[in-house]
Amino acid sequence: MSAMLSIVVPICNERDTWREVLARLDAVDLGGVGREIILVDDGSTDGTTEQLQALGADRPDIALKFHPRNLGKGAALRTGFAAATGDFVVVQDADLEYNPADLPALLEPLLAGTTDVVFGGRFTAGRAGARMSNYLANRFLTWLSNRTTGLGLADMETCYKMFRREVLERIDLCENRFGFEPEVTAGVAALGVRVCQRPISYSPRTVHQGKKIGLSDGIEAIRCIFRYRPSRLRRRG
Repeated sequence: MSAMLSIVVPICNERDTWREVLARLDAVDLGGVGREIILVDDGSTDGTTEQLQALGADRPDIALKFHPRNLGKGAALRTGFAAATGDFVVVQDADLEYNPADLPALLEPLLAGTTDVVFGGRFTAGRAGARMSNYLANRFLTWLSNRTTGLGLADMETCYKMFRREVLERIDLCENRFGFEPEVTAGVAALGVRVCQRPISYSPRTVHQGKKIGLSDGIEAIRCIFRYRPSRLRRRG
């Protein structure tokens, strides 16, 4: 029986981009690994919900989950993770910043049995077109996270995190918004599992184009880095 990759896609007000993301997920060659696509609509108000409901009739192979109101990316991911049945689980944003063509490279070390979690690094060749303020914020948050986790990551805030499902299931996730990123990173470090990194492509979008993360999320990320530091998680068991 071949391995299966569960791809969890949190969606909120992405009526102009989610179809292209889905087409790219359908098209990517996973080298014989099966795919399970789980779309989670997090209380969209721009017509995305209705679009996804219409999709359900044509694509029974896709799992659709709906939140009646917006709860945040972290909450949407918990809904998607709970529905995942694959050997591996990855997060895929519904905008066009991350390219599913990078997924096979993330899968490779997991299939080889040499790691348990893979982080996709966006900035291995510079800031990849990101605004300087966003790039510097990412560098700071990654540095601060590394100080508490010891993981030595190049990009803690990356969307592309791929897990063995049994590892992900051992992490007790609570954060509803973008605090998910430092929270799950600390959870991985607390477990002491094997972690590796792979470079990925990145096409950043602007706030005008729909980018949702802002200054308040950066401040919240700092809080989460200290709240979920691995030493504290281990003491809590």
